[in-house]
Amino acid sequence: MGKILLLRIRGMVDVRREIKKTLDMLKLRKKFVAVIVNDTKEMKGMIDRAKDYLAYQQLDEKTLILLLTKRAKLIGNKDAKIDEKTISEFAKKFLDNKAELEDLKIKTFFSLHPPRGGFKKSIKYAYPKGVLGNNKDLNKLIERML
Repeated sequence: MGKILLLRIRGMVDVRREIKKTLDMLKLRKKFVAVIVNDTKEMKGMIDRAKDYLAYQQLDEKTLILLLTKRAKLIGNKDAKIDEKTISEFAKKFLDNKAELEDLKIKTFFSLHPPRGGFKKSIKYAYPKGVLGNNKDLNKLIERML
């Protein structure tokens, strides 16, 4: 069981009530918010329901370290100061399901910028034509959003 990185791409205008509730349960309440969830059957069902509003991919260690160093916030909205050695050890434990984000006392979601240079593909279509859905290029997009 791995981890999945979810990224909210589209806004809240004309969203059906059940999809809005699903996005709220996933803590994806605004555009350009990223969340890390476990790869379970229940989460896959929630992701499948909201796939027209988000992009997702299996989480790798490099992207996790980038998110933790540049976008981790403490509860109370203060920047988290975490050293490199601690982050690399934590990333390995986190991907092996031996640690959680709450262990670092940080928020469980990451607010990002809109991508620098814009979206290279449409935000209305699924991957490979667009950005939404199971996106294999999500790591490059996240790097441009940090």
